[in-house]
Amino acid sequence: MVPLASNTMKVSLFQEAEIRKSVALPEAIEAMEKAFPAYSNKTASVPGVIHLDVPVHQGEVHIKAGYLHGAPEYVVKLAAGFWENRRRNLPIGSGLMIVCSAETGFPQAVLLDNGYLTELRTAAAGAVAAKYMAPLACEQVAILGAGMQGRFQLQALTCVRNFRRVMIYDHRTTNIARYLSDMQGKIDAELIPASSVEEAARGSRIIITTTPSRYPILRVAWVEPGTHITAMGSDGADKQELHTDVLVRADRLIADSLPQCLRFGEIHHAVEEGVLQEQDVDGELGDVISGRIQGRTNDQEITVCDLTGVGVQDAAIAGLAYKKLTSRESSDKQTRPAAKD
Repeated sequence: MVPLASNTMKVSLFQEAEIRKSVALPEAIEAMEKAFPAYSNKTASVPGVIHLDVPVHQGEVHIKAGYLHGAPEYVVKLAAGFWENRRRNLPIGSGLMIVCSAETGFPQAVLLDNGYLTELRTAAAGAVAAKYMAPLACEQVAILGAGMQGRFQLQALTCVRNFRRVMIYDHRTTNIARYLSDMQGKIDAELIPASSVEEAARGSRIIITTTPSRYPILRVAWVEPGTHITAMGSDGADKQELHTDVLVRADRLIADSLPQCLRFGEIHHAVEEGVLQEQDVDGELGDVISGRIQGRTNDQEITVCDLTGVGVQDAAIAGLAYKKLTSRESSDKQTRPAAKD
């Protein structure tokens, strides 16, 4: 941590390496289980998402914010994805979070997480969706998109479900090869490369889509009864991973934020196409967690959760990280030997 001093405040600066050590995946999942009900219960303040495109460099920037009522802080998050970075041998994603006092409004800390906390909270949201909506018995899982979030989603899923096989698909075979190499030994399941989305989807009871696709890749004909689908890649109006026939067929359709999913996300495409109406959406993930509605009523239902990413998630994960980081810092000071005169 590096303190940034000014005349009115002291702002702590935390780097990615220490942030990665601060929050464990089970803690992130627990935080999301509290954040989504707060959003749906209107005990959180979340403004609309700001989308900024930088088309000349294939860049997209999302600015989100959130405040959990009663929390000591509110959070503003900036996350960027620049796809040309692959040619520069740089990570595609980056970002930071600013933690501010909910009492005075002054900034308290800058979390230079480089997008890590966003990856973590997104994966935790996927795990929560699976916990409340996926069938308990699951032999095979499909991960569509062998990027970093595909890794996080699979690791998070192991916290809530047991499975034996994982089908991995990506339109780049080199991504699949790296994924298999990176995840070998980290997951207690057989990892199998798939040559197509159809091959990955057939026989899978949980399908997780984690791509930046601008066109639908998953068709309902490949989805078997009893399957749960978590779609998290469509975080902009021009992105789409599911054919709208998947949403029309779904027995249970849940949004992380209904107003947001009507503006972008998978639900937005189905409504815009005229095959779905707002009232066809069963509710929000927070409603499912709190028990107001069911996420699944039987083992034969096809369930879909549309995750577009809500600012309340950022408020929850950044608040948790800041608490853990400052607690560790205080502990380190107490155990540090006193300087000799």
